[in-house]
Amino acid sequence: MSEQQMFESVQEVLDKLRPFLLRDGGDCELVDIDEGIVKLRLLGACGSCPSSTITLKAGIERALLEEVPGVVEVEQVF
Repeated sequence: MSEQQMFESVQEVLDKLRPFLLRDGGDCELVDIDEGIVKLRLLGACGSCPSSTITLKAGIERALLEEVPGVVEVEQVF
C-alpha cells in the first residue's frame, strides 16, 4: 500500500468514527503517518478530556489496526 493509499484509508476510517467524536463535542485531525505510526491531534472536547487516551487507543487505534494494513500504532500529537 502506497503512502497516499494509507492516508486515504486512514481518513476513511476516521470519517466513520467522527460522528461519535462530534456527538461528545470533539473531533480529530490526521497530522501524519510515519512508518505505520498514525499521528492524530484530538480537537475540541477530546483535546482536554481525561478519557482521551482511552478513546485514542481503545477506539481509534483498534479500528485503524483492524481496517488499514500497515498501521502499527496511533499516537496523539499536540
